[in-house]
Amino acid sequence: GHHLAQRRQRTAQFPAHLSIWTQQQDLHRRRIVGGGFTARGTPYRGLGHCRIPDAGVRDNPQFMTDSIPTAEPGPAPKFETLALDAKLLRAVADSGYTSMTPIQAKAIPIVLDGRDVMGAAQTGTGKTAAFTLPLLQRMLAHESASMSPARHPVRALVLTPTRELADQVAKSVQTYAKHTQLRSTVVFGGIDMKPQTAELKRGIEVLVATPGRLLDHIEARNCVLNQVEYVVLDEADRMLDIGFLPDLQRILSYLPKQRQTLLFSATFSPEIKRLAQSYLQDPVTVEVARPNATASTVEQHFYRIDEDDKRRAVRQVLRERELSQAIVFVNSKLGAARLARSFERDGLKTAALHGDKSQDERLKSLDAFKRGDVELLVATDVAARGLDIADLPAVFNFDVPFNAEDYVHRIGRTGRAGASGLAITLVDREDGRLVVEIEKLLKKKLDLEAFELEDDRPRRRPRRDAEDDERRPRRDDDERPTRRDDEAPRMRVSTGRAAQDPIFDQPYEAAAESAASSARMSPSAPEAPALRPPGGNVRVKRKVAALLGGGRG
Repeated sequence: GHHLAQRRQRTAQFPAHLSIWTQQQDLHRRRIVGGGFTARGTPYRGLGHCRIPDAGVRDNPQFMTDSIPTAEPGPAPKFETLALDAKLLRAVADSGYTSMTPIQAKAIPIVLDGRDVMGAAQTGTGKTAAFTLPLLQRMLAHESASMSPARHPVRALVLTPTRELADQVAKSVQTYAKHTQLRSTVVFGGIDMKPQTAELKRGIEVLVATPGRLLDHIEARNCVLNQVEYVVLDEADRMLDIGFLPDLQRILSYLPKQRQTLLFSATFSPEIKRLAQSYLQDPVTVEVARPNATASTVEQHFYRIDEDDKRRAVRQVLRERELSQAIVFVNSKLGAARLARSFERDGLKTAALHGDKSQDERLKSLDAFKRGDVELLVATDVAARGLDIADLPAVFNFDVPFNAEDYVHRIGRTGRAGASGLAITLVDREDGRLVVEIEKLLKKKLDLEAFELEDDRPRRRPRRDAEDDERRPRRDDDERPTRRDDEAPRMRVSTGRAAQDPIFDQPYEAAAESAASSARMSPSAPEAPALRPPGGNVRVKRKVAALLGGGRG
């Protein structure tokens, strides 16, 4: 009877036209790899990410297995359907959110279940709330109103690559935890450590940090991480790109071995997958879109244009599209500063954002841009990750990024949360190789369009030729206007030949003839007495100017 039940179950799971060997192989993969759902909806536990390679099963979407099955198109699920506390639901409602994004709908239940997650989603799809809400829900069991720092140890650690992203994540955590007793803070470089140390000593449950500054606090023994239960690596690929892998390894060595690790990013490179194999245990891969994909709501254009005309092209697009604000990305800090000054001379309110600026200057520039006081924000890739600027209409790639994955993050600053956006990339002759790398990443051919520039430069008044002067009619003397009596006489500049100077006009003559010529020119001048040649012992007294003491007896 037991074998008969198994046979009936296999018959219900597989179509009749599949061979017995194919059925057995597919059932073996489901049992060993797991992580998916059977045709009857029974969940399988396992590695969590698997795609069946057999042709007969792969071509039939009913029998595909994956860690997260593709949901049927329909209305977005509500936050009320999740097993979240009323305090968190109230904070979500206060923020104005009612429906979940795809990454939130798929990742939050898995995080609540205690599984490690690798989340791949486009920028602007709500990855921050996808890990913040379930972690806060799990930490509510340790919620305490006590003022003792011992009652508030660090239980969740969120690592980000940039200061701006760390500050934004910390604000999201504070927003969702405002109705609870859970504490949170953020630490990053560029500012004084003393206020951060005071916050850490006070006791916090959620710590958002950049790797470098967190290591400074660990070495100063300002924080203890031996009770961390949850670790989030946000934008992990960017942390590897800027050389944070040794810092990540040092930080993770201070943490307990038994922990829940979440890795979220818009792109998954081979290096990220190797990192996940080292530090994630049996992870579930959540993909709401094809990896390294761009948002469909962003209108993308690649224009072929010379380097010297890029600034004019940006001004022309802003004028034609009537764009109120935009971010202009460049590849170097020096280029960002120079381009910002150039746009300022053009009459645009511009701010620069790059690594050479202090953290206070960077935050002030961002706040001014969010308030609308600044029209253009010229930035390096420090602003390409995680910045959430509401209703940003356009993004300009003044320089094609050296790293193709940075293109996805740059244009992800616009078209967020389902809104429409515009992404303009200006390509010159030397950017061909970089465009090819972007095509390989996006797996599609990019159309390079020709940009027609308007001649908006001020024109100079053309110079008159000699022929035009001859054709121009001259007025006679009687046609000249007469000066009134009450008018002051005008100064007339003589255009004639200067007065003759007989000495200046006289040709060069020898020294012997100079005395005779001067005598002829001034016959009335008395003759000077002849000087006697000095003797052998007599020195000729040299004439000295009276100002220097000469002329005295």
